[in-house]
Formats: sequence, structure tokens, C-alpha cells
Amino acid sequence: MTSLERVAPAFVEMAHTIVWASVATVDADGRPRTRILHPIWEWDATDLFGWVATVPSPVKRAHLAVHPYMSVSYWATGHDTCAADCLVEWYTDDETCTQVWDRFANGPAPVGYDPYVIPQWSGGPTSPEFAALRLTPYRLRVMPGTVMTSGSGELLSWHQG
Repeated sequence: MTSLERVAPAFVEMAHTIVWASVATVDADGRPRTRILHPIWEWDATDLFGWVATVPSPVKRAHLAVHPYMSVSYWATGHDTCAADCLVEWYTDDETCTQVWDRFANGPAPVGYDPYVIPQWSGGPTSPEFAALRLTPYRLRVMPGTVMTSGSGELLSWHQG
């Protein structure tokens, strides 16, 4: 196992380069459901957190109410992959939603974007159609595509003790 101090920066770099992630949640009957989301990650040299700006849909709410976990997987055409298995917390308060909105609006390219481009969010960060998900990883994996394509490079993995 690799230390979080080594895996987290590599994870953030790869995730922010790939941008879009396949994300899975599980319903009350144990059935998975996937969707594509656009997390933004923050590493402060101690803790890693992800944030997702999202519409608080009934499906996401129901899944996360019974299983507050999400698996986040990134893949690029060169076969670079990284994944995070996370505890998830909903935030709908105006202060947190505004902070998350600003993280995306002022985020580094290519992960930053103008949230107003999402039609449901025309009312801004305090709209009932906007919510934030905080992702707290308990397992990370980072694998350069070269590990599979040429046998070079290093697979990094970490899990919470």
C-alpha cells in the first residue's frame, strides 16, 4: 500500500486531467446504478475531499439515503485510470452550495466551468435544483496506462486503515 501523501496528489492530477467520471451508487435492493459526473478534488497535504455539483434527483437521494457511498472511476483513452471509493454527504445549505458553485466557477481548467451552463441551475447556487455532494475517499487507486500497455509505470493504491 502507498501512503495517502503520495497517492492523493497523483489521483487529483489524473482525475482533473480526465475530468469526467463514471460514478456508481446502490439502491435499497442492492442494485447498482451508474452515471457520469464531474467531481472537483481538493488535497491540502493532509485530507482529500471531492465535491460534486448536482441536481438533487430523487434517484440519487434515495440511493444515498440507504447507502451513503459512491464509487468514482476515471478512464482515458491512453488507459490511464484512477478510482476513489467514497463516503458521500449531501449539502443543500446556501453557504456550502455557494462555496461549491464557486469552486467550479473558479476551478482550474479543464475541471472548472461556469455552472450557469446547466439549465436547471439558472437560479444559481441557492436554487432548490442545485446541491453539493462531498466525497470522502476511503480507498484510492491510480494506474498509468503504461502499466497495462508496456509493463512500465507504477500502480498506486491506498485505503483507510
